[in-house]
Amino acid sequence: MATAKKKKDELLSYKGRPVSRKDNTIYYGSMADSHIVMLQINETKTEKDGLEVATRVSVQLQLTDFTVRTKDRIIKKTEVNGLYDAFDIGAVWLERALSAK
Repeated sequence: MATAKKKKDELLSYKGRPVSRKDNTIYYGSMADSHIVMLQINETKTEKDGLEVATRVSVQLQLTDFTVRTKDRIIKKTEVNGLYDAFDIGAVWLERALSAK
């Protein structure tokens, strides 16, 4: 039981920032910061071993300010092939946005 509790308490992270997932949407960054990145998996393919791999991913840099309309929170957006490229672009965008304070 102790190992299950430990795993639950550990957060997933990428380059030192938290990552959370709900269905096909992945949030990268902290809501306590001014910006986050939202990755939306739009298309997947099944590999020979039965593993599903993301092939088309939408990337959005967003403000975390809830007083701004949802449409106006999106600062940048693009669509890329693969989850690795999506995280790579999102990490650069997030780093630049957070360092420009």
